[in-house]
Amino acid sequence: MIRVAILASGNGSNAENLIQNCPSSLVEFPVIITDNAKAGVLERAQRLEVATQVFSRQDFQEGGVVLDFLHRERIDGILLAGFLSRIPQCLVAEYPQKILNIHPALLPRFGGRGMYGRFVHEAVLASGEAVSGITIHYVDAQYDHGAPLCQATCPVYPDRDTHDDLAERIHHLEYLYYPIAVQQWLRQIFGL
Repeated sequence: MIRVAILASGNGSNAENLIQNCPSSLVEFPVIITDNAKAGVLERAQRLEVATQVFSRQDFQEGGVVLDFLHRERIDGILLAGFLSRIPQCLVAEYPQKILNIHPALLPRFGGRGMYGRFVHEAVLASGEAVSGITIHYVDAQYDHGAPLCQATCPVYPDRDTHDDLAERIHHLEYLYYPIAVQQWLRQIFGL
């Protein structure tokens, strides 16, 4: 059984989706970690009976206390689900190809620092793109930079979409494809 920590900064709908839709025979989610003490994911975790841990953004910048916690919890891999802090180099080095992120656009476009949530969707709409989507990728030391594991697309209607309209289509892709990508990752990296 692979022990996977989920890192989330916000509402936590992707975290809940992963917990509910990844095969429990392959993976367990012993903890949800956040950098936001007021994150909605904390309520979701309580409802799902998953332990939580809150670290400050400073803790994530320095990395050592987070890495020590992951070791104590015997964490084998990490999934980012709307996590906004940059992953420190010490975690990337300790978990090579064992950290995945989901990004609400087709990287390498519309990625990088500050490109999350509605900011991504607004940028896609402002650019006049006809297609957007999601990218599930391995995490390295840069924002939204690691090698992609998979991408999925949806149409954009720049003449009538709001960022909320596009976000709804993107969320549908996230909920559908992230659990599938995690199963692929478990096979490729952990041999399950």
